Amino acid sequence: MNYTDNPVESAGRAAGICYDKEEKEDYASFIKGIVGRGHESVIEHVTFTFRVEDVSRALTHQLVRHRLASYSQRSQRYVDEGEFGYVIPPSVLESREAEEKFKEVMDYTLERYNELKAMNVPKEDARFVLPNACHTRIVVTMNARSLRNFLKLRMEKHAQWEIRQLAQKMYDLAYAAAPPLFEDMQALRDTGRES
Repeated sequence: MNYTDNPVESAGRAAGICYDKEEKEDYASFIKGIVGRGHESVIEHVTFTFRVEDVSRALTHQLVRHRLASYSQRSQRYVDEGEFGYVIPPSVLESREAEEKFKEVMDYTLERYNELKAMNVPKEDARFVLPNACHTRIVVTMNARSLRNFLKLRMEKHAQWEIRQLAQKMYDLAYAAAPPLFEDMQALRDTGRES
């Protein structure tokens, strides 16, 4: 993960403009109070960039619905998926029979994809048979306010399991970098419920 240098101070200085109080000895308390009062526009000056790997295309279809972010995703149009990896949902892994059926479908799909390419079907067209389970990589950049919104929605207990796990990991990284911007969300991270 990459993020704005000195994220708490950067947000604190931006907030200081609003109140004619740019110089602070304790930016952490200042920002914590401002965020607690809902004045989150000042944290938009802080950005976080995450490299996300080995997640499903199903997850990234949910992720890119968060529009106030920037995305760069591995292209199935230009990249050969001739040996794609895939995500197996935990519910499938609960049954040996379900797991076998799932893997059977993945193997079948991989064979058809490779056969289509062997027939000179361009990768960009052969990819239409690929499953949502396919592994992908994506780089995501969000400002801190957008990240908080994403975390509120995707760490919530009713969020789909894969994106919830991702949101929890993103929270952990962002919290480690800038605790005052995210510490009020700890209960949501741990239980899926806001305190």
